[in-house]
Amino acid sequence: MTRTVIQALWSHWRWHRIQLATLLIGIALATGLWSAVQAINAEARASYARANQQLALGQMEMLRHPSGHIPLETYVNLRRAGWQVAAVLEGRYRVGDRSVLLTGVDLVSYPPLPAVTQLEQEEAPPDPATMLTAPGRLLAPPDLVPMLQDRPDLPPAIASTALPPNVVLTDIGVAETLLNKPGEISRLAILPDQPRGVAPLSQVAPELNRQPPSNSVDTTRLTDSFHLNLSAFGLLSFAVGLFIVHGTVGLAFAQRRGMVRSLRAMGVPMGTLSRIILAELLGLALIGGSMGLLLGFFLAGALLPDVAATLRGLYGAPVDGQLQLRVGWVLAGLGMSITGTLAASGYALWRLGRMPVLSGPGLQAWRGRSTRAVVTGLAGVGLALGGVVIFLLFDGLVAGFALMAGILTGSALLLPLVLSSIFHLCAGRARDPVRQWVLADMQAQLPGLSLALMALLLALAANIGVGTMVSSFRLTFVGWLDQRLMAELYITAKDSDQGLEIETWLTPRVDAVLPIRNVELDHPTGPLFLYGVVDHATYRDNWPLVAAVPDVWTKVLADGAILINEQLARRADLWPGDSIALNADHTLAIAGVYSDYGNPTGQGIVSMDLFGRVAPNAENRRFGIRIAPERVDELAADLQNRFDLDPGATIRQAAVKAQSMAIFEKTFVVTSALNILTLGVAGFAILTSLLTLWTQRLPQVAPVWAMGLTLLHLSKLELARSMVLAFLTACLALPLGLALAWILLAVINVEAFGWRLPMHLFPSSWVQLMLWTLVAAALAAALPAWRLRRVPPADLLRVFANER
Repeated sequence: MTRTVIQALWSHWRWHRIQLATLLIGIALATGLWSAVQAINAEARASYARANQQLALGQMEMLRHPSGHIPLETYVNLRRAGWQVAAVLEGRYRVGDRSVLLTGVDLVSYPPLPAVTQLEQEEAPPDPATMLTAPGRLLAPPDLVPMLQDRPDLPPAIASTALPPNVVLTDIGVAETLLNKPGEISRLAILPDQPRGVAPLSQVAPELNRQPPSNSVDTTRLTDSFHLNLSAFGLLSFAVGLFIVHGTVGLAFAQRRGMVRSLRAMGVPMGTLSRIILAELLGLALIGGSMGLLLGFFLAGALLPDVAATLRGLYGAPVDGQLQLRVGWVLAGLGMSITGTLAASGYALWRLGRMPVLSGPGLQAWRGRSTRAVVTGLAGVGLALGGVVIFLLFDGLVAGFALMAGILTGSALLLPLVLSSIFHLCAGRARDPVRQWVLADMQAQLPGLSLALMALLLALAANIGVGTMVSSFRLTFVGWLDQRLMAELYITAKDSDQGLEIETWLTPRVDAVLPIRNVELDHPTGPLFLYGVVDHATYRDNWPLVAAVPDVWTKVLADGAILINEQLARRADLWPGDSIALNADHTLAIAGVYSDYGNPTGQGIVSMDLFGRVAPNAENRRFGIRIAPERVDELAADLQNRFDLDPGATIRQAAVKAQSMAIFEKTFVVTSALNILTLGVAGFAILTSLLTLWTQRLPQVAPVWAMGLTLLHLSKLELARSMVLAFLTACLALPLGLALAWILLAVINVEAFGWRLPMHLFPSSWVQLMLWTLVAAALAAALPAWRLRRVPPADLLRVFANER
């Protein structure tokens, strides 16, 4: 009996192949968009974990000096006192057109690193002495080795797959030579096994700060908000895809009511039918989910290089641009496809189980009472209010996403009731019989199209919201770059001594020399980078302040106050009038807060005199030069020739802006792609809804055709109906999208990145989106309208011969 029941149920899909294709495509699209985001996130997090393991980052306590450099004498004193520490020297090094992180460690005392272990386990390992004696060896990722080998002035390079991208590992002695930092140490790693009875750090090296692993710059923690944003948009795309699944499954169940009624009348238990249908859904979910995983893999592979570039540019995160097939996101994708399919089909399956044996088989009976739209609308209002309540009661990024989810979901559920009310009001004012019939027909078809229109509403709102956020960010970011990148030329000397020579030589030849000195300090909220500035109109006239006390620059440059960036202000809840402790000897009044887009860490600015007292040994290698733009190239060439500087040591303002804008554009490439794909899925949802409802259209249009309306006129009305529904949905999506933009700018961005952006409006983009929406709706309705135009009159007459 079971086999016969399976064949009977499966016969529905054989006769409704478009429905079957729609269901599988809906599952595939939902799973594909979600899986693409999860694959990108999984690859990025795997890169972070690999980098932390490969360089032992965040696994040991660190000792740092306020100036950023630990004197060699301090290291010697610690070792003599019995402290087990390992020296680390880091710096940026240019190899061709790439900037790499050159890391030198004391290979004798540093814990075993995977790159060194991998080298030792080769069939013919190199002599360990070659790593420690001149000229030494450079361990680098395979893609960097050819570039390093092309440099005859560098030690021999050895390829290692156990290193993060753009990282070169060597002995600290080799790093000293290449970075031109003899006797310098960036930090000391405290080894796990310390002998008992060693003198306390306060006696041996009181100037050093002991930094626990949790306070180090954790790439995973810095990028969590970025990945959470991606997951949120992936989940939105998944939800839009599930609307297709829900609508298709609901229609299929409605059309199979007669079959189910007959099977039950012949003695098949409802439990058996439910289990067979559930198994059918699971099988379809696995097939559609597998298709979605394949789609997601290729989509993630196309987007991952841009995401990797964004994470490297914003956070310095070592993310490889190559995608690997990982079991975790594959199983998660299949799990989401099964869970989503069951969730989208659960209500229909529950109604089918409660259906009386003698219940009518029609689609209208399946849709139930007209009060359902009211109930759904009230549920939408409740969800929106629930999101607002959660946001008001709780803090953090999750509360912001709860607000966004509540408003988006609530608005989607409220859409059918709003559209039905609009049609009801218009029908009461219409005097022409055809218009009255069109409005009544749209109201009657609304339950079958509501899910597709909900998907369209969410897609349009996301497009408007994210588009407004990105455009507002771009407009603000360009203005901010013009304010922050004021110097026409930026110079980096080889060391502080050369920096002093360059500053002395430049002073009479340019309008101004602006030293750029900084040091990393410890703060309860994480690393704090302190900068010193000189008194110059460049800062007074251009620096982008978001909050300040009166005469802010006088207080900073003359009275010893400090400016902090917006990230630190929001993270620590410090604003003008408060104070901040830099160390035990310096607690400064906060005179202002400035915007600092794209920086994940805290930052502060003090006068150069005060900076010298806080960090007297900080290097003085970088300078901003104010000069007439037409003299920049000549001055850069003179500096390179006179002081033997590399081309990368002199950077034009235009190059810095171009690089910053390139990173900015790549930052939103994924969300923009997801927006376009989600909008495409919503358009496909309208098409599939119209196609699956086609079999129910003839009984509605046949009476009107019989009363004199031509098929050409009816097909035009079919197109107009789809476009009107899409237009009304787009109009309702506009305020929802602007609300979403406000949430993203004023809530999500603040919680995720620590800064708030002003909101700008772009009406031309809305008009363009409206036009594209109408085009999509017309294309979606074109095939049903064409089929209606070509329907034989005999089929329309047959409607009156059948008992309905």
